[in-house]
Amino acid sequence: MAADLDRHVRGIVDGVAYLVLATSDPDGRPRTSPVYFSHDGYRDLYWVSAPDAQHSRNLIRDPRVAGVIFDSSVLPGYGASAAYVTGMARQVPDFELEKRCAVAFHRLVGTARAFKPEQLRGEASLRLYVMDVELWEAHLPGVDPDDESVPETRVEAAPEV
Repeated sequence: MAADLDRHVRGIVDGVAYLVLATSDPDGRPRTSPVYFSHDGYRDLYWVSAPDAQHSRNLIRDPRVAGVIFDSSVLPGYGASAAYVTGMARQVPDFELEKRCAVAFHRLVGTARAFKPEQLRGEASLRLYVMDVELWEAHLPGVDPDDESVPETRVEAAPEV
Protein backbone atom coordinates (compact mmCIF):
# COMPACT_ATOMS: atom_id res chain seq x y z
CA MET A 1 0.00 0.00 0.00
CA ALA A 2 2.79 2.48 0.87
CA ALA A 3 4.50 2.01 -2.49
CA ASP A 4 1.16 2.63 -4.24
CA LEU A 5 0.63 5.84 -2.24
CA ASP A 6 4.13 7.03 -3.04
CA ARG A 7 3.59 6.33 -6.75
CA HIS A 8 0.20 8.08 -6.54
CA VAL A 9 1.78 11.23 -5.05
CA ARG A 10 4.55 11.19 -7.68
CA GLY A 11 1.89 11.02 -10.40
CA ILE A 12 0.10 14.08 -9.02
CA VAL A 13 3.27 16.10 -8.50
CA ASP A 14 4.63 15.23 -11.94
CA GLY A 15 1.34 15.86 -13.73
CA VAL A 16 0.32 19.26 -12.36
CA ALA A 17 2.03 22.58 -12.99
CA TYR A 18 0.74 24.61 -10.03
CA LEU A 19 1.22 24.44 -6.30
CA VAL A 20 -1.20 26.37 -4.10
CA LEU A 21 1.30 27.78 -1.61
CA ALA A 22 0.15 28.79 1.86
CA THR A 23 2.12 31.33 3.87
CA SER A 24 1.20 33.39 6.91
CA ASP A 25 0.49 37.13 6.67
CA PRO A 26 1.91 39.44 9.38
CA ASP A 27 -1.43 39.44 11.21
CA GLY A 28 -1.49 35.62 11.24
CA ARG A 29 -4.06 35.18 8.48
CA PRO A 30 -3.25 32.46 5.97
CA ARG A 31 -2.39 33.59 2.45
CA THR A 32 -2.67 31.22 -0.48
CA SER A 33 -0.96 31.85 -3.79
CA PRO A 34 -0.84 29.68 -6.90
CA VAL A 35 2.75 29.32 -8.07
CA TYR A 36 4.10 27.43 -11.05
CA PHE A 37 6.55 24.94 -9.54
CA SER A 38 9.11 22.30 -10.33
CA HIS A 39 10.87 19.83 -8.08
CA ASP A 40 14.12 18.03 -7.56
CA GLY A 41 13.53 14.45 -6.47
CA TYR A 42 10.41 15.45 -4.50
CA ARG A 43 12.72 16.81 -1.77
CA ASP A 44 12.91 20.41 -2.96
CA LEU A 45 10.14 22.40 -4.65
CA TYR A 46 11.09 25.48 -6.68
CA TRP A 47 9.22 28.52 -7.97
CA VAL A 48 10.07 31.95 -9.31
CA SER A 49 8.35 34.99 -7.86
CA ALA A 50 8.75 38.70 -7.28
CA PRO A 51 10.45 39.40 -3.94
CA ASP A 52 7.90 42.13 -3.22
CA ALA A 53 4.91 39.77 -3.63
CA GLN A 54 3.15 39.32 -0.29
CA HIS A 55 3.83 35.56 -0.16
CA SER A 56 7.55 36.24 -0.76
CA ARG A 57 7.65 38.87 1.97
CA ASN A 58 5.87 36.46 4.31
CA LEU A 59 8.70 33.93 3.92
CA ILE A 60 11.24 36.37 5.31
CA ARG A 61 9.29 36.63 8.56
CA ASP A 62 8.04 33.04 8.77
CA PRO A 63 9.53 30.36 6.49
CA ARG A 64 6.96 27.71 7.47
CA VAL A 65 4.80 26.84 4.46
CA ALA A 66 2.25 24.33 3.30
CA GLY A 67 0.77 23.56 -0.06
CA VAL A 68 -1.56 21.43 -2.08
CA ILE A 69 -1.15 20.11 -5.61
CA PHE A 70 -4.25 18.85 -7.40
CA ASP A 71 -5.89 18.59 -10.80
CA SER A 72 -8.65 21.18 -10.72
CA SER A 73 -10.20 19.83 -13.92
CA VAL A 74 -11.48 16.67 -12.19
CA LEU A 75 -15.21 16.90 -11.52
CA PRO A 76 -16.46 16.33 -7.94
CA GLY A 77 -17.19 12.67 -7.28
CA TYR A 78 -14.90 11.46 -10.07
CA GLY A 79 -11.81 10.51 -8.13
CA ALA A 80 -10.21 13.84 -7.33
CA SER A 81 -6.93 13.43 -5.53
CA ALA A 82 -4.33 15.73 -4.10
CA ALA A 83 -0.85 15.80 -2.67
CA TYR A 84 -0.28 17.93 0.42
CA VAL A 85 3.17 19.20 1.31
CA THR A 86 4.69 21.05 4.25
CA GLY A 87 8.16 22.41 4.74
CA MET A 88 10.39 25.43 5.11
CA ALA A 89 10.87 27.89 2.26
CA ARG A 90 13.33 30.63 1.44
CA GLN A 91 14.70 32.75 -1.33
CA VAL A 92 17.71 31.10 -2.93
CA PRO A 93 20.76 33.30 -2.26
CA ASP A 94 22.91 34.44 -5.19
CA PHE A 95 25.78 32.11 -4.31
CA GLU A 96 23.48 29.06 -4.71
CA LEU A 97 21.84 30.09 -7.98
CA GLU A 98 24.18 28.22 -10.36
CA LYS A 99 23.63 24.92 -8.57
CA ARG A 100 19.92 25.43 -7.88
CA CYS A 101 19.01 26.62 -11.39
CA ALA A 102 20.62 23.49 -12.82
CA VAL A 103 18.03 21.33 -11.03
CA ALA A 104 15.10 23.72 -10.62
CA PHE A 105 14.28 23.93 -14.31
CA HIS A 106 14.81 20.36 -15.51
CA ARG A 107 11.08 19.53 -15.19
CA LEU A 108 9.03 22.07 -17.09
CA VAL A 109 5.36 21.65 -17.99
CA GLY A 110 3.54 23.41 -20.81
CA THR A 111 4.90 26.81 -21.83
CA ALA A 112 7.10 27.27 -18.76
CA ARG A 113 10.63 28.46 -19.35
CA ALA A 114 13.92 27.95 -17.61
CA PHE A 115 15.68 30.90 -15.99
CA LYS A 116 19.41 31.52 -15.94
CA PRO A 117 21.05 32.62 -12.68
CA GLU A 118 21.71 36.12 -14.03
CA GLN A 119 17.95 36.52 -14.60
CA LEU A 120 17.31 35.97 -10.88
CA ARG A 121 19.80 38.31 -9.18
CA GLY A 122 20.84 41.93 -9.02
CA GLU A 123 18.32 44.28 -10.63
CA ALA A 124 16.16 41.41 -11.91
CA SER A 125 12.50 41.60 -10.87
CA LEU A 126 12.21 37.89 -10.04
CA ARG A 127 13.91 35.54 -7.60
CA LEU A 128 14.13 31.77 -7.19
CA TYR A 129 12.53 30.22 -4.09
CA VAL A 130 12.91 26.73 -2.67
CA MET A 131 10.81 24.71 -0.24
CA ASP A 132 12.70 22.05 1.68
CA VAL A 133 10.00 19.41 1.97
CA GLU A 134 9.42 17.98 5.44
CA LEU A 135 6.23 16.00 4.83
CA TRP A 136 4.15 14.69 1.93
CA GLU A 137 0.59 13.47 2.41
CA ALA A 138 -1.81 11.86 -0.04
CA HIS A 139 -5.46 12.84 -0.09
CA LEU A 140 -7.72 9.81 -0.05
CA PRO A 141 -11.34 10.49 -0.89
CA GLY A 142 -14.05 8.74 1.10
CA VAL A 143 -14.72 5.17 0.02
CA ASP A 144 -18.35 5.78 -0.95
CA PRO A 145 -19.09 9.01 -2.89
CA ASP A 146 -22.82 8.59 -2.13
CA ASP A 147 -22.22 8.34 1.63
CA GLU A 148 -21.07 11.66 3.07
CA SER A 149 -20.42 10.03 6.44
CA VAL A 150 -17.33 8.29 5.04
CA PRO A 151 -14.50 10.72 5.79
CA GLU A 152 -11.79 11.85 3.48
CA THR A 153 -8.35 11.27 4.91
CA ARG A 154 -4.73 12.22 4.50
CA VAL A 155 -2.05 9.58 4.69
CA GLU A 156 1.68 10.24 4.93
CA ALA A 157 3.61 9.38 1.78
CA ALA A 158 7.28 9.25 0.79
CA PRO A 159 7.54 9.87 -2.96
CA GLU A 160 11.29 10.54 -2.94
CA VAL A 161 13.24 8.52 -5.47
